[in-house]
Amino acid sequence: MRSRQRMFAAVMRLLLKCLRLGRRRRFKLVWQVEQLWNYGHLCLRSLLYNSFTNGDVVLDSLFEPVYWLVDHITRWFGVVFVALVIGLTSSIVAIVYICLLPLILQTYTPAWICWHLAYGHWNLIMIVFHYYMAITTSPGHPPQAKNDLTGVSICRKCIAPKPARTHHCSICNRCVLKMDHHCPWLNNCVGHYNHRYFFSFCLFMTMGCIYCSISGWEMFRDAYAAIERMKLLDKERLQVAANQTYYQTPPPTFSFRQRAFHKSVVYLWVLCSSVALALGALTLWHAALITRGETSIERHINRKEKQRLQKKGKVFRNPYSYGSWDNWKVFLGVDVPRHWLTRVLLPSPHLPHGTGLSWDLPPCVTEQRAPLLAI
Repeated sequence: MRSRQRMFAAVMRLLLKCLRLGRRRRFKLVWQVEQLWNYGHLCLRSLLYNSFTNGDVVLDSLFEPVYWLVDHITRWFGVVFVALVIGLTSSIVAIVYICLLPLILQTYTPAWICWHLAYGHWNLIMIVFHYYMAITTSPGHPPQAKNDLTGVSICRKCIAPKPARTHHCSICNRCVLKMDHHCPWLNNCVGHYNHRYFFSFCLFMTMGCIYCSISGWEMFRDAYAAIERMKLLDKERLQVAANQTYYQTPPPTFSFRQRAFHKSVVYLWVLCSSVALALGALTLWHAALITRGETSIERHINRKEKQRLQKKGKVFRNPYSYGSWDNWKVFLGVDVPRHWLTRVLLPSPHLPHGTGLSWDLPPCVTEQRAPLLAI
């Protein structure tokens, strides 16, 4: 009897010891998991901590995959956009020469014929020249090797000298001198050496579209009315065909040439009017930037800098602005009065002032200012 009691007591002691050991192991496992979680949380916070982090930085980080996708789509579809510009412009020119020019020569007075021929061909030459130069001219890139450039920073992506007004293009994957933006319609960046070509193309394209819209307004109204008449006659023809008798004759039909002519006129007016509105707004925006001596990127930088200095009671001054009139002279490369004709109103491949690496006072600026400092 006593042996049974001793055996039972030994079994119970062994069971209690196992329970205590299991409890200790369970508590130890929970403690290890908790320590591992705290350690990982601390590592994550130490890697991601930044005193400058705010809501904008978090949103930019979340949208980084979207930015990457847009950059690659823009890079690969640049050729498609250029082909689209050439195709649409060529279609408008073909319609003018095939459909409208014979009508102008038959109905207009000699004075109006001379005006349309002179202005139309001049505008066309300016559009073609500036677009070709904008897509083929390099915007300018800083040298990759470290040299004697003063007042420059280092690009975090290129790990190369980054002069003032230079920015990195994520689509071209290069730094661009005086970068304004990357234009998919040019498949090229707009920078120091082709900024004038880009703006001139926008300006003359807008002028050409406005010219076509105003000149073709009466033709558009007639063509639109003719198309509506075509639709009505087609509807009547279907009704006659459905209820045709020996005493009914179908209504007259429009020839293929007439249909093509009227539809081409409507296409020309709608396309030119749409482009004039959209491209005209873009041209006015860039004209305002040029007047202030800024680029599209510098507009946002200067606005933030102006707000920051206003809080301190200071006034911001753009170091690259020489006044409205002188800003236009510097941008267009007008040194003497005759350059307004030879460099602005006529095709001119002249280079802009400076090299884009440093920003000294241009010789055409009348008002002397303090030396410019690099941002």
